[in-house]
Amino acid sequence: MADDCTLETGHEAADSQVASPAGSLAPRLMANCFTFPVVIAAVFAWVIFTLIPQSLADPDIWWHLRNAQYQLQTHSFIQRDMYSFTALGAPWMDHEWLAEIPFYLGWRAMGDRGVYLVMAAAILAVLLGVFYLAYRRSHNLGATIVVSIVAALLATVSFGPRTLLFGWILLILELIVLERVRVHRHSAWALPALFAVWVNTHGSWVIGLTLLGTFIVCGSIRFSMGTIENEPWMRPQLRTLIVTSLMSVAALFANPYGWRLVAYPFNLAFHQKLNIANVEEWKTLDFHLMRGKVLLIALAALFLLQIIRRQRWALYELAFLFIGVYSAFTYSRFCFLAGILAMPILAQDIPSLGTPRKDPNRPLLNFAMLVAVAGLFVLQFPKKLQPLDAGAAKFPVKALPFLSTFHPQGNFFADYLWGGWFIWNVPQIPDMLDSRVDIFEYNGTFKDYLDLIQLRNTLGLLDKYHIRYVFFAKDSPVAYLLTQTHAWKVDYQDDTAVLFERIAPTP
Repeated sequence: MADDCTLETGHEAADSQVASPAGSLAPRLMANCFTFPVVIAAVFAWVIFTLIPQSLADPDIWWHLRNAQYQLQTHSFIQRDMYSFTALGAPWMDHEWLAEIPFYLGWRAMGDRGVYLVMAAAILAVLLGVFYLAYRRSHNLGATIVVSIVAALLATVSFGPRTLLFGWILLILELIVLERVRVHRHSAWALPALFAVWVNTHGSWVIGLTLLGTFIVCGSIRFSMGTIENEPWMRPQLRTLIVTSLMSVAALFANPYGWRLVAYPFNLAFHQKLNIANVEEWKTLDFHLMRGKVLLIALAALFLLQIIRRQRWALYELAFLFIGVYSAFTYSRFCFLAGILAMPILAQDIPSLGTPRKDPNRPLLNFAMLVAVAGLFVLQFPKKLQPLDAGAAKFPVKALPFLSTFHPQGNFFADYLWGGWFIWNVPQIPDMLDSRVDIFEYNGTFKDYLDLIQLRNTLGLLDKYHIRYVFFAKDSPVAYLLTQTHAWKVDYQDDTAVLFERIAPTP
């Protein structure tokens, strides 16, 4: 690749270098950075930007912001729970501490719009990474656009202010490194630093390490069957990959929590059963929804194209495809992973329509088009985000003036999806639990919460936790039950939420 700006690779970049006059840096920079594929990538990014919801209706972002604020103000890491009354002082790790900081810095700079900007930039970085990988593999701009759009549709599962987005950015960087290792083995030395950042960012580093191990194993085998042609790595390549992978494992322990942070993803997978069973994004992919249908259509297209074209595959490509698709079928949140892993592979199977044309090499025109697209980004940037008390994911925003001056004289219980919003907006009210489900599953509070909202011994559980105040959605079963119970009165209500107070003595 001639320069980092260009989407051209291999011989195309070399031809561009040869054609440029020696010693004229500016023309070469223009020719490599302002190409037609870069313009198309920018237009694609703008289209995706228009589709990102202009809202921060996510239950986790609020306690992420509070965590980052605490870290930057105290210059220390969170070691214990500080927010709830049921787990106050219990050991707790902020296992995504590094990914929280960009969102908080965005909030410091521009408020809610700054958080939105960080979210949008992270989403676009991942999808542009898919665009780059697809074009690098296929050199087919039409195919790249198609698979990038499919990846964007699958990625909507994580369109929100999510720390997971930074995990996917690091996955894209890992895939780029692995692609370069096939030509330049020394690129593998970037992997330990990447995993040192990744382990402090998000637990998805386990996926990255799995892919790295798969890449090494597949590259150690000579295999030929049908359209699968696998040549083993040269010995220097294999040695470099093994050494850097061992260094990457060691780099995982460069974190403020030591082995506990490294073990956390396995704790989530094998011990947090209620978390996985009851959180929507951990449920099996629903093929009646748009994302399920899109993934099935993409796989059918890949199967049909493979029959027609019989494209040669490396063994690791087949393995990556299987990991991405299996993960998405098992847990809907991994549709994004399937888009990252499968779509660049699909791009190389899609035939070009007609004879490929060379870039007319009009860098000034391309530069003007990029400026125009940048202007569209500025015009599209929201002047005000959608209210949080509208839509499917409602927060009790209208109650904020009342809650800001409210100091409960007893234990407070609210919907756990509102817990993070309380942590950020009304920190003087410690809640029973919030969407940091792990710590509440450990002490049994989350199980009691599930029983309580499903009206299984609700009144008995409110007594067990000595709850004096209950704050829930106005149309929730809990609110209806307390309305019919003489031991509770209404202190506040609006069209979203209602606050009950116990008037009978707590048993």
